[in-house]
Amino acid sequence: MNSLQKNPAWKGRKGPVVLIIMDGVGYGKYKEGDAVADAKMNALDAIKAVSPHTKLKAHGKAVGLPSDDDMGNSEVGHNAMGCGRVFNQGAALVSQAIASGAMFEGQAWKEITGNVTNAAAAAGTAGIRTLHFLGLFSDGNVHSHLDHLKAMILRAKQDGVKRVRVHILFDGRDVGETSALDYVDPFEAFLEEQSAGGFDAKIGSGGGRMWITMDRYGADWEMVRRGWETHVHGNARSFKSAREAVETYRKEIPGIIDQDLKEFVIAGDDGKPIGTIEDGDSVVYFNFRGDRSLEITAAFEDDSPSKNGVPSKDGVPSKDGVSGSFDKFDRGRRPKVCYAGMMEYDGDMHVPKRYLVSPPAIDKTMGEYLAASNVRTLAISETQKYGHVTYFFNGNRTGKFDGKLEDYEEIKSDVLPFEQRPWMKCADIADRVIEALGSGKYDFIRLNFPNGDMVGHTGIYQAVICSMEAMDLQLGRIRKAADEAGAVLVITADHGNSDDMYEHDKKSGAVSRKADGSPKAKTSHSLNPVPCIVYDPAYQGEYDQGSNFSGNRGVGENHEGALKEGLGISSIAATCIELLGFIPPEGYDPSVLKVK
Repeated sequence: MNSLQKNPAWKGRKGPVVLIIMDGVGYGKYKEGDAVADAKMNALDAIKAVSPHTKLKAHGKAVGLPSDDDMGNSEVGHNAMGCGRVFNQGAALVSQAIASGAMFEGQAWKEITGNVTNAAAAAGTAGIRTLHFLGLFSDGNVHSHLDHLKAMILRAKQDGVKRVRVHILFDGRDVGETSALDYVDPFEAFLEEQSAGGFDAKIGSGGGRMWITMDRYGADWEMVRRGWETHVHGNARSFKSAREAVETYRKEIPGIIDQDLKEFVIAGDDGKPIGTIEDGDSVVYFNFRGDRSLEITAAFEDDSPSKNGVPSKDGVPSKDGVSGSFDKFDRGRRPKVCYAGMMEYDGDMHVPKRYLVSPPAIDKTMGEYLAASNVRTLAISETQKYGHVTYFFNGNRTGKFDGKLEDYEEIKSDVLPFEQRPWMKCADIADRVIEALGSGKYDFIRLNFPNGDMVGHTGIYQAVICSMEAMDLQLGRIRKAADEAGAVLVITADHGNSDDMYEHDKKSGAVSRKADGSPKAKTSHSLNPVPCIVYDPAYQGEYDQGSNFSGNRGVGENHEGALKEGLGISSIAATCIELLGFIPPEGYDPSVLKVK
């Protein structure tokens, strides 16, 4: 990797460039339900008033998703910001692989289906084995898509698979918060239609994505244990159908939303679970996104020394000294299965061992260029977004480019519902960033405040307001430290969420309401643009700051139009590189700065 070329016209700054990613904070389309606009964001408003700013696209094709109807997410957003250009992402890659038939011609698919069809052929009817599909059950297109699942079931039938069981994780975050039955009913009809001619396809188990299976970053392994017990062992409350499970839990727990629905199994006429995972079966985890896939994958695959459910490289024990087999919970009976993920969830660790679609090949990331250019870097967030400012920002790469130049710091997240601690760990993150600014140790600092996304997903409006105002207090503290250090702040977001907290009628724009007249909460990401604010108190004229700029910042200054418009968040990389005094590498999307 070649180092970046220095810009001889750049006059330099005393302090570092600080990239602040306000996760899930965009510009709302509607006044009602925009918790960002509704919150008292005095510090952010004050920074914006004296800084050039623009709006950036953070969804759809601007971040590598199939269409502009697709909401952005934290993974593709951090990919785009850290890589400086746009790569086709999971949803698009999987759709292409299915449409072309490449997935079904691949070795992994042949092994998955061959494992169960060959067993059946060898042992006769009594030896029929099951192909299990496990994953997020919606068309949100952030972690998974139902069309992918249906296509695989149809192809499995065509390839001679006799029995399929589907283990469904209700969404309620990337789609409507109580939309589960909108997916269950047509899917049950689809399975019934296919179940003919000796083909048997049924839902086997399920539960809400924030209650079972889909934990990430080792934040709450108890979620994964509950999922394992449910999907593998069938140890959960039993029902005759998924609809019955949903309706029962909604009746027993008023106000519960889909992501929190309790675990269940479907029982047959004999009262026994119909979808336990047994020796000789095959399992496909059909989520294409990596962060909430690694832990359940480790439960199926891992026998090596591990750290947070991810196998250590080369069998070397991890920093916590853990050695031996998987130790996150007692798996009990561990079935010998042929397991595959939809994609490779960690390219460095090669997890899972078998996957159906290759992820995008991302190279020449900002982090790699900065390391090659001797730039000292700090990346920091709390557990919920730590992997985003490291792994995803670095192009789905685990580890550092240069351990001598880079420090990565994780602040442990609280393990409890986010609405109960909407401030999360933003003050702790700010404490460390302020310390880093004063130390003079770093040239580039990147941080993620998760509040707008994680609390936004709860759908609880007042909690989101609180989360925004708590984060805003920290922005004010960091600004003061930046002034003292002579630093530059680049404030942006990876996608919207808290800016769109109510469901709206697509035609009229009116707020959708429940029977009692209260607004229907929206827990998914938005399609809204996000801010890009460049706060540069030691500005020396290298780029346009707007009209009437005299060097003495004031609220009356006109900074509108000073930055380029119509760009996506992939422009953040080139922007930071320019502010560090380098020329962006060839092939990067343009910076927002209008360099003179």
